[in-house]
Amino acid sequence: MNQTTRILHVYEHCPFCVKAMMIFGLKNIPFEKRIFLNDDEAGPISMVGRKVVPILEENGRYMPESMDIVSHIDGVGAPVLNGPVRKDIADWLRASSKATYRLFLPRAVCAPLPEFATTSSRAGFIRRKEESTGPFWEILADGSKEIAELNALLEELEPLIQSPEAVNGTLSTDDIHLFAQLHSMSLIKGLRYPLGVEAYRQTMSEKSGVSLLDGFAA
Repeated sequence: MNQTTRILHVYEHCPFCVKAMMIFGLKNIPFEKRIFLNDDEAGPISMVGRKVVPILEENGRYMPESMDIVSHIDGVGAPVLNGPVRKDIADWLRASSKATYRLFLPRAVCAPLPEFATTSSRAGFIRRKEESTGPFWEILADGSKEIAELNALLEELEPLIQSPEAVNGTLSTDDIHLFAQLHSMSLIKGLRYPLGVEAYRQTMSEKSGVSLLDGFAA
């Protein structure tokens, strides 16, 4: 019987890639991680016809879209994402997303991440993202309003977390989405994590095998 070889092509900073990486750790399924340079268009286009990550490669076949990958890998053996999903978690994610990603993007490109290992990969990212966010230097100069907003939202999140092991008590896709957002937030210096949120962040990082980026926070 041929063994399935699984390669996940990602960026380290990408929240969608975090979602795809998480399921391998939660399922204890081995995989090889390969990282595209951020300005590598030819690689992903040759696989799936467009510049996108993550991409799962299995024995020469390719699958894009993070939640399709999550569903596919969760279906290998007994599923682990069996729990319910909740509207209040979805509402929290929506409420915190705009401030999170405005503060996150300029910090991501400044971090020593392999997808930004060349000048051209960093420059291209900055050029593309600044079209929607405005100049990165302005965001880095003063994000106090958004940081205060996110700190208030983190206080609101704590009572929503039913267990450090799973936000709803049993692992579900809510954990995939919530931890991915908290992973992005870990690059933002000045955020304060209530005890329950911190316990969840650390436990989910350990269970999924996806490290937080606190050491690079700015």
